[in-house]
Amino acid sequence: MSAAPFDRLTSIAAPLVRDNVDTDAIIPSREMKSVSKKGLADGLFAGWRYTAVGGRDPDPTFVLNQPAFAGAQILLGGANFGCGSSREHAAWALAEYGFRVIVATSFNPIFRGNCIRNGIVPVELDAATIAELAQLSEAGAAITVDLEAQVVSGGDRRWTFAIEDEARQMLLAGLDAIDLTLQRAEQIRAFTERDRATRGWAYLG
Repeated sequence: MSAAPFDRLTSIAAPLVRDNVDTDAIIPSREMKSVSKKGLADGLFAGWRYTAVGGRDPDPTFVLNQPAFAGAQILLGGANFGCGSSREHAAWALAEYGFRVIVATSFNPIFRGNCIRNGIVPVELDAATIAELAQLSEAGAAITVDLEAQVVSGGDRRWTFAIEDEARQMLLAGLDAIDLTLQRAEQIRAFTERDRATRGWAYLG
């Protein structure tokens, strides 16, 4: 499995409502010291999160360093979130830090796919709604994301969001694309056997 199954989450949301947050801002290349999914959380937003390049002294003005947003599992963003390179490390770093949902006005398509494969729900809502969610978070109110119902709620407000059915099913079950394919292993095997019998081809394995 790619990540824990996601159904419904209630959390404070960290407002990082900036447009064009690229993957080098999410995880600078200098912070990618391995090819594994582990050990990247400390480098998440390192250029903004720390006072000096390569250092680990927190900048108190950066949202993730503010006590009000400690432990946030929802991140609020702007337009074209995750643009730049296709590095999957960006999604790995966000997931290891603890984010399960990113709410933004739009996503870079490759980054969006990387999020889905790593158990992060990409929710697209309009800028006015995200501004309202940011106000709720700054006032200390939690936000709920219900993937089954495809609803975001906060205070007494509810907003629906769209997501492709395949992506939704992957996230609900905690599956990556390979896992999803393997759920049809019996059908694939049956098709292969029928094809072999019909065509008389020799198969390896």
